Amino acid sequence: MKIPKPSLSFWQIFNMNVGFLGIQFSFGLQQTAINPIFLFLGAPEDMLPILNIAGPITGLIIQPIIGAISDKTWSPRWGRRKPFFLIGALIGSMCLFAFPLSPALWFAVGLLWILDVGNNMAMEPYRAFVGDKLPNRQLSLGYQMQSLFVGAGIVLANASIFLFQDWFGGEGTIDAVGSIPKWLYYSFFIGAVLSVTTILWSVLKTPEIPPSEEELAEINAHKALSFRERFNRPFIDISKAIKEMPPFMWKLSVVYLFQWYAVFVYWQFIVPLFKVTMGYDTSNAAAQAAKMCTTYNIVTIVVALALVPLTLKFGGKKIYAASLLGTGLALLWIPYISDPIYVLFPMVLFGIGWAAMMGIPYTMVSKIVPQDRRGVYMGILNMMIVIPMGIETLTFGTIFKLFLGGNAVNAMLFAGVFFIAAAALALRLKMPENQE
Repeated sequence: MKIPKPSLSFWQIFNMNVGFLGIQFSFGLQQTAINPIFLFLGAPEDMLPILNIAGPITGLIIQPIIGAISDKTWSPRWGRRKPFFLIGALIGSMCLFAFPLSPALWFAVGLLWILDVGNNMAMEPYRAFVGDKLPNRQLSLGYQMQSLFVGAGIVLANASIFLFQDWFGGEGTIDAVGSIPKWLYYSFFIGAVLSVTTILWSVLKTPEIPPSEEELAEINAHKALSFRERFNRPFIDISKAIKEMPPFMWKLSVVYLFQWYAVFVYWQFIVPLFKVTMGYDTSNAAAQAAKMCTTYNIVTIVVALALVPLTLKFGGKKIYAASLLGTGLALLWIPYISDPIYVLFPMVLFGIGWAAMMGIPYTMVSKIVPQDRRGVYMGILNMMIVIPMGIETLTFGTIFKLFLGGNAVNAMLFAGVFFIAAAALALRLKMPENQE
C-alpha cells in the first residue's frame, strides 16, 4: 500500500534543488568554455563534434546504470540518491580545477570524459530525488524549480566568463594556439567550489523518504545476491524497463532526437558563428557566446516557475511545443544579426524554450513511471538526450563540411529547422488521461 507523500513548502523544494546550481555551473562551462579551450589548444572547427562525444557516451552509460543501482540502494544514514550525486560532485569538482591547466588537447579531452562521468553521476539521481520526495500535484513545481537552478547555474558560469575576460583579458586579445588565457581559469575554480558546496547544502537540508516495507525487502534481497548477480542486475533492469516503457516515452524519444541534436549543434557552433557574422577572434567570440548563454538563462530563471500555472491551464504538451517552436525561430534569426547587443534579443525565445525543456518532460515522465523504478526510467530519459547528441557528434562534422559548406551560419539555420520539427512532433505527445 502506498503511503501518501506529504506536501513540501516552497522553501523545502527550493533547498532540495540548490545542488542543481553547482551541477549546472559545470554544465554551463561545458556549453560555453570547453569548445573555446579545444580551439585554443589547436583543435580544428570540424573536429568539435567528435571531441564532444564524451558527453553522449558517458550519459548513455552512466545515467541509466546509476539510476538502476540507486533504485536498489538504501542507507539509513546516507539515503538512496544522495550518495551518488555527492560522489559525482566531488569527481566533477576535481576535474573543473584541473581543466584550465590542460597542457595539451589530448589532456583536455581526457578530462572532459572524467568530468562528464561526475556530472552524469550527480545529475541522474537528482532527477529521481525530486520525484521520490514530491506528490504528483507538486511535481511541476519541483522540476521547474530545477529548471530555475539550471538557468541560475549557467548564468553564473557564463557571466563569470565574460566578466573575467573583460577584467583580466586585456585589450585586443590575441588567440595563441596551445595557450589557454588566464582569465578562463577563475570560472573553472569557482565551479569546482560550487560543485561540492551546493550539493552539500541539499544533502544536509533534505532527508530522503525511507523505502516501504516491500521496497526494503526487495533492496535486502538484492543485497543478498552474489557479486556477479548484482553486477548484472542494472543491465537486466535497464533492458526490462526499455521493453516495458510507456508509449508516451517512445513518442518523446522522437521529439528528443530532433531537439537535442539541434541543441548540440548550437553549443558547438555559436562561437564559430560569431567569428563569421561579427568578425571576432576566438576569445571575443567565446565572450559573446557567454553573454548569449547568460541572457537566455536569465530568461529561464524568470519564466521557469511561471510555466507551472501555464502548464496546469493549457497542458504541458502545448506549452512544450510552443516553447520549442520559439527556440527554432530564435536560431533562424541569430545568423542575420551582426550587432552584439541586438543578437541578445532572440535569446528571450531561447530562454523560454530552455526553461520548458529542463522541466516539462521530466514532470510528465515522473507522473507515468512506477515509483520504485523512477531512477532507471530517469536514466532512460537521459539516454534519449545523449543518443541524439552522440549521433550529432558522429554525423554533423561530415554534414558541416560536405553539405553546409563549412559555414557556421548554415549550421545554425540547420539547428533552427530541427527545433521546429521537434515542436511539430511534440504536438503528438499524449499523457494517459488519469495523469494529465
